[in-house]
Amino acid sequence: MTDRPLTLMAVHAHPDDEATGTGGVLARYAAEGIRTVLVTCTDGGCGDGPGGVKPGDPGHDPAAVALMRRQELQAACDVLKVSDLEMLDYADSGMIGWPSNDAPGSFWQTPVEEGAARLAELMRHYRPDVVVTYDENGFYGHPDHIQAHRITMAALEMTALTPKVYWTTMPRSMMQRFGETMREFHEDMPEPDPAEAAAMAEIGLPDDEITTWVDTTAFSGQKFDALAAHASQGENIFFLKMGKERFGELMSMETFVRVKDATGAAVPENDLFAGLR
Repeated sequence: MTDRPLTLMAVHAHPDDEATGTGGVLARYAAEGIRTVLVTCTDGGCGDGPGGVKPGDPGHDPAAVALMRRQELQAACDVLKVSDLEMLDYADSGMIGWPSNDAPGSFWQTPVEEGAARLAELMRHYRPDVVVTYDENGFYGHPDHIQAHRITMAALEMTALTPKVYWTTMPRSMMQRFGETMREFHEDMPEPDPAEAAAMAEIGLPDDEITTWVDTTAFSGQKFDALAAHASQGENIFFLKMGKERFGELMSMETFVRVKDATGAAVPENDLFAGLR
């Protein structure tokens, strides 16, 4: 036993990803006295600018957007009581197929070994007991999410650490509820074409393949407020449109797949730190 606190490290791609996928666990474990470390890999410069100006449109300044999003990220971390924020500050690569995917210096163009070496240094410093990131498809195919997955798994190989490792996911039953809720709030939303519908149906996992279900009901308000802190991206954050009460009803559980474990804790589990305390 040591005096070192139990530590959770979440590795995310952009400012606001931390709230969407792991806001509940960050808030819950901070409240339990666990050190929470957030690593954000990109600067978010491909987000919306002031007034909703889109990337590539006249007046969109990636550097100014990155600065604004850095401030919003700090505000969200304050809401979630994140202990330590680390920024790798790679240039945002944008959505799949955008010209920014190929920009020199973008996260997507960064050699995995380079990003992994930087992340490995942070892992050696913080010595996380639990590491959370995306699956190999970045949950839905975003280049920066995929790259965050790659550097995280490579960084773990570079260290002698043996944390529990989780990938964020969502049960298909919850994805179905999200779809119903989106149609409720957007009655004029067109039906997706068959190819798009098929791709959407593959996001997430069957419920019985989820290893870890963490109840974050008591922290859904913090999660909502953390998302709201990313005000410049509000147009893109559907969850804010449903209001805090409905959000709490829908977003009370965060789910994961455990991919590395040295504790032998039984699954399914309801605690990322099962077997560690």
